[in-house]
Amino acid sequence: MKQKGLVLRGMLLTGMLAGVLPRLMPMMQAVQIGTAQETTAEPPAEEEPLPQYAEEVIVTAPTAAMPELPAVYEPPADSGAIAWESESSRAMHFSRPYQNTGSGGGTIIRKQFGVQTGTQFIRLSGAGQVRNCTFWTNADLRAESEKPPALNVPEDSSPAVLLYHTHTTESFPLTASDTYGENFSFRTTEPDKNMVAVGNAIAAALESEGIRTVHAAEIHDYPKWNGSYNNSAETIKAILRQYPSICAVLDIHRDAISTGKTVTAPVCTVNGQQAAQIMIISGCDNGKLNMPDYRENFHFACALQRTAEQMFPGLTRPILFDYRKYNQDLTYGSLLIEVGSQGNSLEEACYAGTLVGKALAATLRGMKEERS
Repeated sequence: MKQKGLVLRGMLLTGMLAGVLPRLMPMMQAVQIGTAQETTAEPPAEEEPLPQYAEEVIVTAPTAAMPELPAVYEPPADSGAIAWESESSRAMHFSRPYQNTGSGGGTIIRKQFGVQTGTQFIRLSGAGQVRNCTFWTNADLRAESEKPPALNVPEDSSPAVLLYHTHTTESFPLTASDTYGENFSFRTTEPDKNMVAVGNAIAAALESEGIRTVHAAEIHDYPKWNGSYNNSAETIKAILRQYPSICAVLDIHRDAISTGKTVTAPVCTVNGQQAAQIMIISGCDNGKLNMPDYRENFHFACALQRTAEQMFPGLTRPILFDYRKYNQDLTYGSLLIEVGSQGNSLEEACYAGTLVGKALAATLRGMKEERS
């Protein structure tokens, strides 16, 4: 009986492996990125509970179709930004193809998040809001928001901004719609359809305003999602060693806002064109995160939020000030920016990126003028 039990368990194990190994082989064959070996990671930003919004403005989706994107990705040659990506990352560009086919996937609701009310929300002077989820009192945090950022913006043409993507493969529907396909995974390694495309738009806007930018298109969340923040930390460190003049480090993501099969796309209209709304996340140390300089990041977040909302009313959702790390301990001027959600079109997200780039350029110029 013992021998028969061993044979039976062996047969079951063989059957399980036969079913699992074909799914594991692409992961085993894929190029590993970074050096992280841990089995746990910070929760991704999009998994956070959503605030209850006080005002919602329903926005009708545009009907114009977006032009076809190129089949082979080529970084914009005229942006002027310094491109940074390893060969191992480039080799994975088409490992996870873009999918948004079929019907019956779910519904996309498009709406603008307006000014929020409630005890968590603080109005910034000038424009913009902060959602306070920390031990700080609202009065003390608002006073802190008035302090100028301590960023050392370079006076010459040295690189001032680093753009990177911890969750590089986050993607968008290619055109605005009120539905998404049943096969839409909301992720792809194709850089003309994921966060790299949004980063390119931000970089181009910065460069057009005379702000030298490094854009890292490195894939950090594929083939393994787990460890993506450790992977992107290694990218940040390497680039800062190469370009020590960088004063602002922005992790560009897209949010995920959904209930069941209903996805919410945050949108606004700027100069007659629809853009995805953005949300800045600035981390606070609760005594356990080893972020002694988190207030400097918050000063920068408030300055950028204020400028963006003054230049492009409606573009921003309130800054999320909460107990988050997201590599914001590595240098001053570190922020995470959520651009839209998985329901926004790529066109809306890239237009939002252009607006973010212009607002960031104005913010950095203002810092230089105050210092001189």
